[in-house]
Amino acid sequence: MCARKDDETARKVVAKTQTGGGRRGLLWAAVAVLAAAVLIAVIVVLSRNGDRQQSEANATSVLSTPATVAVGADRLPPWPAPSDATAAARNAGLPMLSSEGMVEHIHVHLDVLADGQAVPVPANIGIDVARGGISPLHTHDASGVIHIESPVKRQFSLGEFFSEWGVSLSADNIGGLRDTDGKIVRAYINGELRTGDPAAIIFNQHDEIALVYGLPQSGESVPATYDFPAGD
Repeated sequence: MCARKDDETARKVVAKTQTGGGRRGLLWAAVAVLAAAVLIAVIVVLSRNGDRQQSEANATSVLSTPATVAVGADRLPPWPAPSDATAAARNAGLPMLSSEGMVEHIHVHLDVLADGQAVPVPANIGIDVARGGISPLHTHDASGVIHIESPVKRQFSLGEFFSEWGVSLSADNIGGLRDTDGKIVRAYINGELRTGDPAAIIFNQHDEIALVYGLPQSGESVPATYDFPAGD
């Protein structure tokens, strides 16, 4: 009889111990879940702060005055978009943003003509597809439309765009196209001849910019306007 009571008492002790252990296990599990949630929240906040600080740094870096010279290769056309858009933007003094800026938002169109033939302005100048970055000065397609979409308000120049493209530009050359044998570089804005270094041209909304290389022709036709898509 005494032995049965001892066994019953032992079972109750074991059961109570197991119940207490189970409760403690649940408590520790709850603590672990809560700690994980807090850790995730901290990581998210730090990440957002980092993104915001990076965006602010990028916006600040756009504040520099526009370059009035273009630094790039002296090679003959066609000129493809740079393989490393981020490095090209950096060479032009421009940052790569995580998204398009909307404070300064204008569009211009660029035509390049060499000996009467159109030279394509390629897509994705200023867009790093692999890294997901975009410069405030970029092209989306090969239409020749240049998008200026900056997080701060400031002027942008043709020289910055050509540096970002990786093509040299001056009063006497477009890449490897140099003044020689009567062939010269001319720049036009909305059909009007612009003298001096074309790299110093400042972009204004819906400008039609034409860079023409070759022998000047009497009465030659130069693009003076461009039909921008609605909303541009």
